[in-house]
Amino acid sequence: MGIFDRKSKIIEAQVAPQIMGDQLNSIYNYIVPTVSRKDAMTVPAVKRCVDLIAGTIAAIPLEYYKKSTGEMISAPRWVNQPALSQPRFVTIAWTVDSLIHYGQSFWEITETYQEDGRMARAEWVANTRVTFDTDLYNTTVQTYYVDGVARPMSGLGSIITFQAHNEGILATGSRTIQSAIDIQKAAAIASQTPMATGYISNSGADLPPAEVQGLLAAWKASRQNRSTAYLTSTLSYNTVGFSPKDMMYNEAIQNLATEIARLCSVPAYYLSADQNTTMTYANVQDERKQLVALCFQPYISAIEERLSMDDLSTSGHYVKFALDDTFLRTEPMDRLLVLEKMLSLGLITTEQAMEMEDLSPNGNGEQ
Repeated sequence: MGIFDRKSKIIEAQVAPQIMGDQLNSIYNYIVPTVSRKDAMTVPAVKRCVDLIAGTIAAIPLEYYKKSTGEMISAPRWVNQPALSQPRFVTIAWTVDSLIHYGQSFWEITETYQEDGRMARAEWVANTRVTFDTDLYNTTVQTYYVDGVARPMSGLGSIITFQAHNEGILATGSRTIQSAIDIQKAAAIASQTPMATGYISNSGADLPPAEVQGLLAAWKASRQNRSTAYLTSTLSYNTVGFSPKDMMYNEAIQNLATEIARLCSVPAYYLSADQNTTMTYANVQDERKQLVALCFQPYISAIEERLSMDDLSTSGHYVKFALDDTFLRTEPMDRLLVLEKMLSLGLITTEQAMEMEDLSPNGNGEQ
């Protein structure tokens, strides 16, 4: 065979990912959670966890590196802006949001490079829009559908799947989230009712349904304006159930906030669910490192390693979040001491040191 007989490598944008977790139990292979994302996000504790994880990770820049040397190089356009119509922050934030809630996230390739067919642009796709066909044993995806339309498994229009380390909080924490929703509804009803739940009994002649409804409406309106009530000799008010204080709504909401923090691997004091922990300036950096290691890292690794696979990144390169330069960046004095030591050992030049601190050796670039 001559060199002209060699075939170029086919880049598969989607390599038929394996179905992780429990077997599918759904309609049209769309896993329907018992609690919807919309309902879950009405719980302040859930929203706070999602905002903390997704918002923080999305704010960290992505960088492109060469594996052989560990050197950061010029990145493809999708590293800095995956979607043409929105900033990278928005795309990454919704990607992490889907990983948290559903355990998987999807991008649809909207533009490819002509030379090798790799992704040049992609847009995030909501999980509720994506369905799929699997093999006979429900273990491997065969075809993806977006809004019921089949998508190719490679090239333009294909789907990229990001997989998390579990099935997502809508599946693993459905009962906890539903309990939080229920207790908030109960507290809302209690706050809307000016007094304890009860009933009005009539010892006289029965009233028509229209008059009963009017009496109840007048009773509710009067209790919203004043606590004192007046009833005729034939009517009496009887309370039933427990008062909001007896039901301990505040304690239940606080306890469920702690449970949701555990569900999302977020320290409870970030949700104001733990009053016994105080933060000081001295341990902020250590706490951030723990937060990254125990909470952020599974989602960071899911995105980094998927974007670094050979069907997206060119061979010998990988994508990485710039954690050390942003979220885990040390104090200026500590960085200067490290740079001074490296300069004294001849490990870096003055120009390299200035570049590491985002300083231009030739001024600020203004004309």
